[in-house]
Amino acid sequence: MNKSELIDAIAKDASITKVAAKAALESFISNVTSTLKEKDGKVSLVGFGTFSVADRAARQGINPATKKPIQIAAKKVAKFKAGADLSGAVMESMTATTKKKK
Repeated sequence: MNKSELIDAIAKDASITKVAAKAALESFISNVTSTLKEKDGKVSLVGFGTFSVADRAARQGINPATKKPIQIAAKKVAKFKAGADLSGAVMESMTATTKKKK
């Protein structure tokens, strides 16, 4: 699913216009982004999951073109950890798919 498909689905499920659904989605993305930029920024949606920021240490990598070692700088990365409800729903769908294949 891409962004426009998500907007369509939100509009249909909430019985709102696509313009309103797009505004709501963009507001959600903007608020999550601005919160993660703050020190110790974290957004928790009970049952769905948690958006957070983690520090990734500097490390050594390999340039795939030259096969020579390179140093990769430390940086902050956005993380998402799925909540119990989301994880359970995904596991249920995987189990149903596996049973259908047999």
